[in-house]
Amino acid sequence: MKICVIGGGGAIGGYLAVMLARAGNEVTVVARGATLAAIQERGLALIDEDYPEPLIGEVRAIEKIADAGQPDLVILAVKAHQVEPIIEDMAKIIGPNTVLIPMQNGIPWWYFQKLSGEYRDHSVETVDAGGVLKRSINPDNIIGCVVYPATFTQAPGVIRHVEGNRFPLGELDGKTTPRIQQISEVMIAAGFKSPILEDIRAEIWLKLWGNMTFNPISALTHGHLEGICRFPLTKDLARNMMAEAQTIGEKLGVTFRVDIERRIAGAEKVGRHKTSMLQDLEAGRALEIDALLGSVIELGQITNTATPCLSTVFALTKYLDMNVQAAKGSLALPFAAGY
Repeated sequence: MKICVIGGGGAIGGYLAVMLARAGNEVTVVARGATLAAIQERGLALIDEDYPEPLIGEVRAIEKIADAGQPDLVILAVKAHQVEPIIEDMAKIIGPNTVLIPMQNGIPWWYFQKLSGEYRDHSVETVDAGGVLKRSINPDNIIGCVVYPATFTQAPGVIRHVEGNRFPLGELDGKTTPRIQQISEVMIAAGFKSPILEDIRAEIWLKLWGNMTFNPISALTHGHLEGICRFPLTKDLARNMMAEAQTIGEKLGVTFRVDIERRIAGAEKVGRHKTSMLQDLEAGRALEIDALLGSVIELGQITNTATPCLSTVFALTKYLDMNVQAAKGSLALPFAAGY
């Protein structure tokens, strides 16, 4: 299969690109700067404790999306706030039969597309202001996906896989189609667990349950998953945030297949892992707080659901992000005397 991974030099995109290339697919990755140069010179490397030596993916690395041609599959592996600036270029390489798999955390822009019920085709302004993404991409091209693996970028062109290999897939209307069966088989052949789900949105909420709580809490406290889940006060905060989100999800017709305590226990088992938001904070990168938490608060407003805990954590994290970005990514923030 001819595959283009946009954000292929990043943690998740790089992990996918290496494994898919090693499974015999023709993989092109879109990257920039030092990452692009490293991949072009040495290939894309994946470090995994299950293998004694780094795995090298023989991929084609490009800087411009337009140079990807027209792939069979486009994997969009950038942060949610990075999608809009590239949407026009990406739309040009998506043909009538091209499948697009967005792999952003949080509530996706396409959430209400092909959704039966009163909220069908509603826009999620927090992640798609003015409906730009919704207008640019035909929902018929989209297959939903939930990303579970923990990975991080160790160096330009070098990805380290921590744990997990699940990428469940789902058509937006819940059907099992020949194309999703083919993509599931391609993913499985590359070493991933990619079951086909009838309700991909329920899986999105299950993953989001953790992302929208542990990510901002970790950014605010610099704590890892195990510590947040074991400290009584942060565990209670996470529990309350999840309860608010569950109320919103259930009003939208979502069924949660596990309870809150089990979801927290699952996060604790990951151990002393830094969340992606904490990694971004320490690197001075912008935080994807809007997609992970702002979008949930917006859905709370749509469904007339109170979100006191979610809104408080959102406000604090947004302010933290604003200050770090104003200080040009430095965590040593200037404070005025007298406060």
